[in-house]
Amino acid sequence: MIFSKINLNGAFIVELEPKFDDRGFFARGFCRTEFSDYGIEFKVAQLNISRNLKIGTIRGMHYQSAPASEGKFIRCIKGSIWDVIVDMRPNSPTYMKHFGIELSESNKKAIYVPKMFAHGNQTLEENSELLYLVTEKYQPGCECGVRPDDPSLGIEWPIAISRISKKDTSWPIIQPSKFSIKSTSSS
Repeated sequence: MIFSKINLNGAFIVELEPKFDDRGFFARGFCRTEFSDYGIEFKVAQLNISRNLKIGTIRGMHYQSAPASEGKFIRCIKGSIWDVIVDMRPNSPTYMKHFGIELSESNKKAIYVPKMFAHGNQTLEENSELLYLVTEKYQPGCECGVRPDDPSLGIEWPIAISRISKKDTSWPIIQPSKFSIKSTSSS
């Protein structure tokens, strides 16, 4: 696996190193030892699968607070999505900054999302499917979120939002404070 740092402290893009032959290819999609080599302690508690039927659908921006903060490792296994993460750690040098990247069946990229990062995605192809590993069991009492259209974050979704849950539009708007918002993206 190939780990590439991004501009958000502790987050990585992870690419496969496929071994090809006449059958297709084989690649390791997750390795606890390789994660550990990058200072990431990742013990899988759940494997989640998400499928979005329509282009423009948004899920997110979700995270869990202590004591159930969760790291995530996300890969698109069918179709394509625009994936966005936001650093919600108040003491982080990248606090309130976000990063976006296309994850797709064809580019085979994945993203490691540290604890206390909000995460969301937008469907770019119908019937897109995500598979993601998380380090903690879902605990409703620890669930937090930010609105995907919060002007304080300035997230630019690649296409118009077609579907979004009431829960995802009901998170409060972040009150402006003394942080500066910067984003980075990769495709």
